[in-house]
Amino acid sequence: MSVTFPEGFVWGVAAAAHQIEGGNWNNDWWMFEHRPDTPCVEPSGDCTDSYHRYRDDIALVRDHDFGSYRFSIEWSRIEPEDGEFSIAALDYYRRVLAECHEQGVQPVVTFHHFSNPRWIAALGGWESPEVVDRFTRYCGRTVAHIGDLISIGCTINEPNIVAQMGYVGGAFPPGKRRDLDAYKTVNDNFVRAHRRAYDELKGGRGDFPVGICVAMGDWSAPAGAEEMLARARHSHEGQFLEAARGDDFVGVQAYSRTRLDERGRQLGPEEGVEVVTSMGYEYWPQSLEVALRFAAETAQTPLYVTESGLGHDDDTRRIAYVRDALEGVGRCLADGLDVRGYFYWSLLDNFEWTLGYGPRFGLVSVTRDTFVRTPKPSAAWLGGVARANRLD
Repeated sequence: MSVTFPEGFVWGVAAAAHQIEGGNWNNDWWMFEHRPDTPCVEPSGDCTDSYHRYRDDIALVRDHDFGSYRFSIEWSRIEPEDGEFSIAALDYYRRVLAECHEQGVQPVVTFHHFSNPRWIAALGGWESPEVVDRFTRYCGRTVAHIGDLISIGCTINEPNIVAQMGYVGGAFPPGKRRDLDAYKTVNDNFVRAHRRAYDELKGGRGDFPVGICVAMGDWSAPAGAEEMLARARHSHEGQFLEAARGDDFVGVQAYSRTRLDERGRQLGPEEGVEVVTSMGYEYWPQSLEVALRFAAETAQTPLYVTESGLGHDDDTRRIAYVRDALEGVGRCLADGLDVRGYFYWSLLDNFEWTLGYGPRFGLVSVTRDTFVRTPKPSAAWLGGVARANRLD
């Protein structure tokens, strides 16, 4: 199908500080990667050295006709110790934002993308009763320094993934497994932190829309298990979407499908469905349309697709996946949903957390030892869609 996107539809690419900057030794992820019992296949190290090469990365965004670049700022650089704020770090991120504007790219800033300062981890991380106040203070101090240069602000990226993977699955810091009490506490703290941070950013320097980014997807369960499925979906997605009602937007991030059995246990990929081998989940581009519709119904606020993409070595599969996902966006638009933009994850092949550098989501490959950036055909293809504001 062909899709003509609305005038002003935002096209962008996404990244996150700990996945591209390199050398973020002062956060809990660096600690987690270097634990003797770490589940990480390798440490992040220098990543793509984007801390020093951000001008090159912004130029890649510009040269491929994407109007926006979504990236995160690193809390552990800005506040390396409790209450100690680094003017040098704040000035650094101000230079990154200024460079975006200089190159004609709108900067979309995420204030928390998975990583926490070591001192937050020492307080107890997102289980701590103090973390909401600390995060709010960090947001307030940061927006006072750089808020006038922000085009769109995201409070927290995928808090539901941090809670699930860090306190149930053991694959994120602090590496706990099946601690359901902690899982609930962390989710509650994230909801409170978003609400406090939203008010702090809206009342601070600058004038930009603010929202939260939620990990979503398609869901399935056997007939007769509808109530269980609804509870599971509310725990993972719904509570954050409900907390975002009245916000400027919600960021929808969807990659695949979650299959549950009648008892709510997660199942693996369905037989006969293509598997994204680097991630272990189903190739399921239709998940984005399902997620957008659920987010629109539940949050009742404008939407951005803040992440969508495929970690695959075959670039033709990446193009096919994104084409199918964008057709789903087109159907949502045709039905009147207020979807305002699409950000591909990710600009670069980068550090994919516990899985290291194996999954390759990037539109641009990066040579690990020289940091040379090489755009893939998918970058030119998606850039052409963005330039035309149309999918043919």
